[in-house]
Amino acid sequence: MSGHHHHHEHHGRDLADAAQSALEAAGEQWTEMRADVFAALAERERPASAYDIAEDVSKQRGKRVAANSVYRILDLFVRTNLARRVESANAYVANSHPGCRHDCIFLICDSCGRAVHSDDDRLTGALVEAARAAGFADIRPVVEVRGICADCSEG
Repeated sequence: MSGHHHHHEHHGRDLADAAQSALEAAGEQWTEMRADVFAALAERERPASAYDIAEDVSKQRGKRVAANSVYRILDLFVRTNLARRVESANAYVANSHPGCRHDCIFLICDSCGRAVHSDDDRLTGALVEAARAAGFADIRPVVEVRGICADCSEG
């Protein structure tokens, strides 16, 4: 049996609707500011910092948006599964399947910065079991593999 996790990938307006539904199901409000932050994050092809997102939202709104406000929203998005944090880059990516809970593995290109996410429940499950065996609780595996993507290695 494969350890890969299958789910429905959302895009565009469908992704925003799925994110709104997931946030509201978690008991949180989908405010205009949260919608703007999510839209700015979802439009990015690469992981983005809170400062990148604050700049995008500031331009879109025509007024300065503080990065610390964006950090709080991004932290909420991570807690409610709307976004993933790429730890090694201190950056975020929109979760294209916010209604689906699982651990993911990031494959990060050291050349172009692209982050591709992969699901392998066998690998992350083994990490969770090892952590539990060591006495850990409330486990959240963070797996990041760095290298050069196929597009960059061909050039």
